Amino acid sequence: MNKYENIKNLASDEFRRLTGVKFITFNEMLEVLQEAKKRKKRYGGKPNKLCLEDQLLMALEYLREYRTYFHLGKSYNLSESACYRSCR
Repeated sequence: MNKYENIKNLASDEFRRLTGVKFITFNEMLEVLQEAKKRKKRYGGKPNKLCLEDQLLMALEYLREYRTYFHLGKSYNLSESACYRSCR
């Protein structure tokens, strides 16, 4: 289940309505997260269930809609604690 694949082809105004940020801003945020992930996972670690794009989408949904971790978990098929860690 990759939500990003479903929405990446939306028009720019629809993407912004859904996520709260422009597509260009989303890509810039993604680049920053990719660099941070490289540094964090340099020494190994458990792989994430969601791709980085979906983790960012989940965090944006949390910030934009104030959804609970329970609801996010049901949408992304994760536990509440995994949603918390991704959004944090």
